[in-house]
Amino acid sequence: MGTVYAFFADGFEEIEAFTSIDVLRRAGLNVEIVSVTPDEIVVGAHDVSVLCDKNFVNCDFYDAEMLLLPGGMPGAATLDKHEGLRKLILEFAEKNKPIAAICAAPMVLGKLGLLKGRKVTCYPSFEQYLEGAECIDTGVVKDGNIITGRGPGAAMEFALTIVETLTSKEKADELVEAMCVIR
Repeated sequence: MGTVYAFFADGFEEIEAFTSIDVLRRAGLNVEIVSVTPDEIVVGAHDVSVLCDKNFVNCDFYDAEMLLLPGGMPGAATLDKHEGLRKLILEFAEKNKPIAAICAAPMVLGKLGLLKGRKVTCYPSFEQYLEGAECIDTGVVKDGNIITGRGPGAAMEFALTIVETLTSKEKADELVEAMCVIR
């Protein structure tokens, strides 16, 4: 099994990022936190600092199984401006490999034209960046290789959908029971 790379920039949404990483690691998945900023210490939208595992410039992503983009502002806008990440996302999409984005982060995929003709969700008011997508007012949407989440309140379901996609429904159900998730 490969690695899930979660991309962080100052202003990331803590609940979306940490819930996803925690649940994926509970499922036995290898997750690497990657800073797209020059510094490996990144500060979230609510002033929570995190030391990332790696910096984008020091990664080759040879073992990447999934790309994970947490939302939050200005974090998602910084992800959108990072040319290396944009290139990596396009390469993943071309190979039909899984990409997950939540809250404001689906705008990165939308601006790259990857959501045309797809069903997606995002944080309210970011629909304008999802040209050609069918925006659905729900917590999580999986359409082909792309998983999108609406916002912090959907973080658990978003993470469980990733687990189900990368492992199995049984593993996701096992975590639901172990963590006393109410669905």
